[in-house]
Amino acid sequence: MRTNKPVAKKNAPNASASVANGAQTIVNGLWRSGHHTVFGYPGGAVIPLYDALYDSQLRHILTRHEQGAIHAADGWARITGQPGVVFATSGPGATNLVTGLANAHMDSVPLVVITGQVTTSSIGTDSFQEADIYGISIPITKHNYLVKNPADLPMILAEAFYLANTGRPGPILIDVPKDIQVQEIQRLWPESVSIPGYHPNPTTNPDQIQTLADFVKVSQRPVIYVGGGAVLARAEKQVRELAEKADIPVVVTLQAKGILPDDHELVLGLPGMHGSKISNLAIYNADLILGFGVRFDDRVVGDPRHFAPAARIVHVDIDPAELGKRLAPDLPIAGNLKTVLEKTLELIPSTKRPFWRAELDKFRSETAEEEPETLNGVSPQKTIRLLSELAQPDAIVVTDVGQHQMWAAQHYITRLPRKFLSSGGLGTMGFGLPAAIGAQIASPNSQVILIAGDGGFQMNIQELATVRNYNLPIKILVVNNGCLGMVRQWQKFFFNSRYSQTVFNWNPNFTALGQVFDIPGQRVDNPNQVEKALKTFLAAKGPSLLDLIVPIEANVMPMIPAGRGQTDFFEEPKNS
Repeated sequence: MRTNKPVAKKNAPNASASVANGAQTIVNGLWRSGHHTVFGYPGGAVIPLYDALYDSQLRHILTRHEQGAIHAADGWARITGQPGVVFATSGPGATNLVTGLANAHMDSVPLVVITGQVTTSSIGTDSFQEADIYGISIPITKHNYLVKNPADLPMILAEAFYLANTGRPGPILIDVPKDIQVQEIQRLWPESVSIPGYHPNPTTNPDQIQTLADFVKVSQRPVIYVGGGAVLARAEKQVRELAEKADIPVVVTLQAKGILPDDHELVLGLPGMHGSKISNLAIYNADLILGFGVRFDDRVVGDPRHFAPAARIVHVDIDPAELGKRLAPDLPIAGNLKTVLEKTLELIPSTKRPFWRAELDKFRSETAEEEPETLNGVSPQKTIRLLSELAQPDAIVVTDVGQHQMWAAQHYITRLPRKFLSSGGLGTMGFGLPAAIGAQIASPNSQVILIAGDGGFQMNIQELATVRNYNLPIKILVVNNGCLGMVRQWQKFFFNSRYSQTVFNWNPNFTALGQVFDIPGQRVDNPNQVEKALKTFLAAKGPSLLDLIVPIEANVMPMIPAGRGQTDFFEEPKNS
């Protein structure tokens, strides 16, 4: 599972200066930095880089498309918490990475992406396979480089990894012209990295932490609203301690799912557009919102004027640019969330809030969410709940994007952080399969389950070859409703059921398609056969595929329409 050529074991490059060409410098730099897994796809402008890879100990995962490579690196990074590394060639190879860069940028995923480029003398001449990926990627990367001097490569590599995984993580792109890759340099590895003007760990004023503690003490109806930034800060222990010590209910975004167990008594569920009614009612009736590592994004906030109208809002985030971007908090705190919470915990007493608990119980009973109407066929909601019961307790679940994603977020019980991977900010269809590949490679002994829709699954379906090539035991559940379900749902509710180009008049036989890739599968359309099929699916030694036929009419509920307030629940028309 390295390159195609078996190589003898070698010692890691030493720290002293030595002579190497640019490509060798990159490969040796990855080894020195401890990043030994690379996802990629070769091409003309990276032949020198792949030639250097041929004699290295780096493990290279050859995907079948550059988008597959970057989403796989993204999945790997979400599991490990370390930057995923990607190689791709110039021109179309580099532009095939754009969606993956934007996806990682939106979800704050650390990546170091190394692209080949035409020779420096050819840049700007519209030469074969030239594209200005440096310019293209500026808005969708945390930082990027166009290497003009091979002697700069050691420092650039060191800076790239430092930038990718400090402060608010994100993708870094390094564009390396082909002639830079073959020029020899005196390799001098930097002992440390210091970037003027870059301060990844802002210092928090102690008075702000005291104010935060005071807010918690006087609050009667507080809510912790926790996002993916808390996972990135590895602050799950502190979030849980604060919730339990101060008896504060918790709403958990898609990116933070599992930071507390979904079945913890204080966890109310997902907030926002497809969140639980109790989560949204808790936010609306709160007198204090503790926003930890969140963006207050439009899918949660909806109408900012209607969001927690009687509440003080505290916003803690490592990225000062997020503070006040969508809502003006009463207490903005730029800082490391883990540190802020550790200091806050020292300042607050243990508290019980029976009144607030009783009020939430009343809301819960008044808005008891009915089981979706049973349609003729398999219930996707019940199937995902059953899958949650049958899977290993620490299984990693990866979703694609669409209705199945929301059903998984609502009904799959996740109990640990970094065990539920999903494209959040960008909502990238086609993310699921390659991200599951990256997750399985990052955690080879874990049970990895992909939940995908029939639409998104087909967007990077070529990566089934990667699954089989590396014999990855990924369990692939295709929730097959024969349409682009989430768009169809909106067309039904808000566009008078005018289903413009959302229904698939023909779909492949996914079970037979899996067999083409030597992946065994089964097709289920009978509710009475679901449990047996899931058990067989999960028990398979290698990869397996389950084509789950569900009614096209199944919708994701509850639902708050875009731009509406926290209590503007949309009522599904009967017989929909």
